[in-house]
Amino acid sequence: MYPKQFIRFNGRKSSLLGATLQRLKPDVGFQPTTILCNADHRFLVKESLDACKTPSRGIILEPVARNTAAAIAVAALNVFREDPSGIIVVMPSDHVIADETGFLEAVRLAAKVAAAGRLVLFGIKPESSHTGYGYIRRGKAVEGFDGDAFLVEAFTEKPDAATAQEYVENGHYFWNSGIFVLNTRTFISELQRLAPEILEMAQLALDRAVADIGFLRLDRDAFAQCPNISVDYAVMEKTSLAAMVPVDIGWNDVGSWSSLWEIAPHDEHGNYVSAGDALFEDAEGCYVHSEKAFVSALGVKDLVIVDTPDALLVADKGRAQDVSKIVSRLKLTNRREQEQHLRSYRPWGFFETLSLGPRFQVKLLHVKPGGKLSMQMHHHRSEHWVVVQGTAKVTIGDTEQLVRENESVYITATQWHRLENPGKVPLELIEVQIGTYLGEDDIIRMDDVYHRAPEETR
Repeated sequence: MYPKQFIRFNGRKSSLLGATLQRLKPDVGFQPTTILCNADHRFLVKESLDACKTPSRGIILEPVARNTAAAIAVAALNVFREDPSGIIVVMPSDHVIADETGFLEAVRLAAKVAAAGRLVLFGIKPESSHTGYGYIRRGKAVEGFDGDAFLVEAFTEKPDAATAQEYVENGHYFWNSGIFVLNTRTFISELQRLAPEILEMAQLALDRAVADIGFLRLDRDAFAQCPNISVDYAVMEKTSLAAMVPVDIGWNDVGSWSSLWEIAPHDEHGNYVSAGDALFEDAEGCYVHSEKAFVSALGVKDLVIVDTPDALLVADKGRAQDVSKIVSRLKLTNRREQEQHLRSYRPWGFFETLSLGPRFQVKLLHVKPGGKLSMQMHHHRSEHWVVVQGTAKVTIGDTEQLVRENESVYITATQWHRLENPGKVPLELIEVQIGTYLGEDDIIRMDDVYHRAPEETR
């Protein structure tokens, strides 16, 4: 519920999503960004967009995940209806690009190639025989671009180590970046020819889309009928119009903790501390991310150590991508750690569990300026709120009151109540819950200004 795109890694000022949003802005000649995301993450995306202060054409919500072909089809149609000659740059939000200037120049070149009717992708000059990426084989040069753009001769899946080494030595193979520059008219035409069902359902989902407090919700029934397939399989590997612009821009697809180690500045022993405090003694090649605890690494090599308030991961750096196997085991045993954190984000802010006992729970509630919780009540618990920062507007039944710093209010079970922040600074309060049942599903809502479905507040 809080994916890597929203996290600030390696001491960076912005999240991966924030960096992506700022990459191609109007002040360097680009139109406002269109964002596609899962409906579950819409408020986190909106918050990131507001923090970046970058203009947007809108946030389009996918009701279900249908891979990249359906998502890009919706984006292309959305732009094409406004500008039939539109060229779009498709960027995943979990990439790191060190040379932003070089990337900008490459996009401008690719846009010219796309305007000539091509579907362009970026090929990354391989720095190693990486087995986690797909590869592109470079073909003949595209006429009229002085050897800066090439036809795509073939796509290859993630190879084994020996094959990847052959590709690197060959010199005609490049990593598939997953970043595309597409002529919308050409892309839609190729979709019609190669994947008509995707185009039909994407059009229907967009036609039936509904505006919802600043978001555009695609029609669920139509979008769910889109084949679940990547744009590479659906179009790029079948079209004769694919072209590649080779780039060397310090690109990294941050797919694992080891990827973060690769792009980090290391000490003389290859160690790096992303967050927190750590001491290394006779340790090499380690990556540490610790949000609270002091970490000491003694006599170890090539470890990833990630310590958060609710979980600790210790992994061999070469196995970091296998963390999905741990997640699968958590799911099989019906554990909640794979989906629920001690800190849970909401459109109004977040709450964090500080202490939990048999009949009590203590939480920190952080409410953004202007944030408002739903009018609600609980059958099995009472709540005591103590304001520690800011001013709270509290509604209990038919009465309203302002509760200031170092003041408190008590709400009994079955009382209807609402909390909101009328001020200009964040509101923080300590909530003490007491009762026979303290689960998040013991909430009866009278209204919700954020139009959330019940499963979104789990």
